[in-house]
Amino acid sequence: MPEAAVPGAADAAVAAVPVSTEAAVAAAVAVAEEHGVRVREPVVLNDSFNVRVHLRPAPVVARVPTVTALGRARPQDALARELSVVSFLAEAGAPVVPPSDLLPPGPHVRDGVTLSFWAYAEHDPEREVTPATFGSMLAELHTALRGHPGGLPLLGPVLDEPLRLLDLLSATLDPGTLARLREAHAELAERFSGAAAQAQVVHGDAHPGNLLATPGGLRWNDFEECMAAPVAWDLACLLRTRRLDGRAAVRAYGADPEDPLLRACLAARGLQGTLWVLLWALRFPERAGEARAALDAWLRDPTGETR
Repeated sequence: MPEAAVPGAADAAVAAVPVSTEAAVAAAVAVAEEHGVRVREPVVLNDSFNVRVHLRPAPVVARVPTVTALGRARPQDALARELSVVSFLAEAGAPVVPPSDLLPPGPHVRDGVTLSFWAYAEHDPEREVTPATFGSMLAELHTALRGHPGGLPLLGPVLDEPLRLLDLLSATLDPGTLARLREAHAELAERFSGAAAQAQVVHGDAHPGNLLATPGGLRWNDFEECMAAPVAWDLACLLRTRRLDGRAAVRAYGADPEDPLLRACLAARGLQGTLWVLLWALRFPERAGEARAALDAWLRDPTGETR
């Protein structure tokens, strides 16, 4: 079991209370101003699994884990890994949105709220990225990441975090469904037992939404799930996207969409995504229908072959 796992189902339901948007913004403003960054108009850019706040007029964005903090015994460790990887890439000249240089990027913990600070990057969410461009840029990213000194957990977001999520969700799922989810996780863990031989640092969440179109060109963003893993993991994230032709992008990367390891990663990505969406609905009860639909889709096809 993961460190600091909740003791029981009833306790899990009570424990699954994420940081509020208001608390996230207040912590971000307080820490920024303590370091000399004046904030006149904090603007929430996104409020989903994390809260992202543009600390206007400063070109700084605070990222505050909310839902994601629940699935991690020490959320600050995930932010520290992300900052380490992105700082390494930025210093190597890779196209990334870098940590902020106007104040210590973190991770910071203020009143129980964990956060980090990043450079603000204008971007155009309507700009489309072609499969060929995405595939080639992902290959270049993986080449750059091979130079990282490592030390990241092997498949931590894939094998460790789901155990914690299952504990947190145990009070909200019927026993039969919970048993199927746990069994699927155990089977996948067995399939990855030899993954260390093919592991390197990977993005962890390599879908087109995390490749931003900025005035300076395309920039990688959101390495929160970076880890040591086979590159097939990032390719599985790409195969499951609805934003472009994932199979074409995988071929542009230079990989075979039918590779057996990629198929195992596809199944693990489907399970991981389903669990996070179920936890997400605890913070946003109005999205319970979407979470139920995601669970039903997984129950119909736990291999991840359909979306």
